[in-house]
Amino acid sequence: MATKTKGTNAKIKELKGIKPEKVTDEQLGKIQKLVDTINRAQMDIGALESRKHQALHFLAGTNDELQLMQDELMKEYGTNDVNIQDGVINYGKDVKADS
Repeated sequence: MATKTKGTNAKIKELKGIKPEKVTDEQLGKIQKLVDTINRAQMDIGALESRKHQALHFLAGTNDELQLMQDELMKEYGTNDVNIQDGVINYGKDVKADS
């Protein structure tokens, strides 16, 4: 009765030039896990890019509102240089506020 040595069939196939048809279940599982991880990371990046796009639009709108406010201040006070902490208008050296 002949005994088989582990890997003998694989060695015989290798010597005959027969190539495996499939990767091992362990390799397949690892490949699937890596691809799944990449897919999740790409989805996360897409979600972040979408949020970034929304935030940039919000920022642009807010900057537009600030510009309109500065234009109003310029018309009303002749300057838009205002301390945002206490509201004091800085007219500069040559202009004095009405008392």
